[in-house]
Amino acid sequence: MIAGSIIHVLRNALGEGNFQLHEPCFAGNEQRYVQECIASTYVSSVGAYVERFEKELAAYTGVRRAVAVVNGTAALQVALQLAGVKTNDEVIVPALTFVATANAVQYLGAVPHFADSEESTLGLDPRALRDWLNSVAEPAGDAYRNRQSGRRLGALVPMHTFGHPCDLEGLLAIAHDYRLALVEDAAESLGSRYQGQHTGTFGLLGTLSFNGNKIITMGGGGAILTNDERLADHAKHLTKTAKLPHRWDYVHDEVGYNFRMPNLNAALGCAQLEQISEFLASKRRLFERYQEALAHIDEVYLMKEPSGSESNYWLQTLVLSDAVGGQRDAILQATNDAGLMTRPAWRLMHRLEPYKKCPRAPLPVAESLAQRLINLPSSAGLA
Repeated sequence: MIAGSIIHVLRNALGEGNFQLHEPCFAGNEQRYVQECIASTYVSSVGAYVERFEKELAAYTGVRRAVAVVNGTAALQVALQLAGVKTNDEVIVPALTFVATANAVQYLGAVPHFADSEESTLGLDPRALRDWLNSVAEPAGDAYRNRQSGRRLGALVPMHTFGHPCDLEGLLAIAHDYRLALVEDAAESLGSRYQGQHTGTFGLLGTLSFNGNKIITMGGGGAILTNDERLADHAKHLTKTAKLPHRWDYVHDEVGYNFRMPNLNAALGCAQLEQISEFLASKRRLFERYQEALAHIDEVYLMKEPSGSESNYWLQTLVLSDAVGGQRDAILQATNDAGLMTRPAWRLMHRLEPYKKCPRAPLPVAESLAQRLINLPSSAGLA
């Protein structure tokens, strides 16, 4: 079985011992900044580190504004609301994604509309999506609607799978032609670039995640990215319970959310962001090590950054050929039994109980990929 060969390769690349899928690395100013935060007594959503983190994140990604929030799902929910998604709209998202992408749509009373992926990027396939929309979308005033359901098509949400940028040029063209707001789910792609520009900065808004297993982490956290000052101000207002500034009174002018990032988390984030270049370089070295080690196994290959892109290699991803795709679960069991934590791709969204009845395009590539992808140990410290 191929499982034994893969275990041998991983041991050659990593050595002996147990290896988690993705562990955080706190090797910088984390303790110092958190202690300063505690000493200041500003540990909640008001504090200097929150604003500092927003400014430094905006500078790093090359966007005008970043708004820090409690997690990536909250960031995507608010971004979609700001993009004009309304109750009963349909929002096009990949079937191959983490459930948070679909959940953020559902939280607004909208409906996820699942689309297929392409093998070269693992993200939305613009050619397949255009063919699908040509068959199901029809003009409806200043928008398009799904002629099968009658619902307005409100937004398009590309997700950069495992840190690999998808074909944004093609997707931006679709968004333009079908009058869709493009909101990037860049939760996994901090540090990734498409044609030299940071992911999450191409659409009207983009979102990031800083969960414990991401490139940088503060235990949780997320951010909304935008070049629109008005949208950024509104995002900050909404995520601070829509409270109007006043020295003592509590006046809220719309339904808001308690989604602001705490200062304690932002302190961690500032320290982590200082180290991101080192984390990215380490992950690239790990990719090269794995790629060399796997070169002699014909039935598999390691997912490589798409042409014209620079991936952060958040999760190193093994792609099985069709010939050995049926052995995926045996490989997962054998590697985990050996102390090498591996994981499959997520179960496709339309196969989850809450989303079985949602509209969807034909999904042949996503169905195939879901059975052939395996994430390998990917911690930055491994290289």
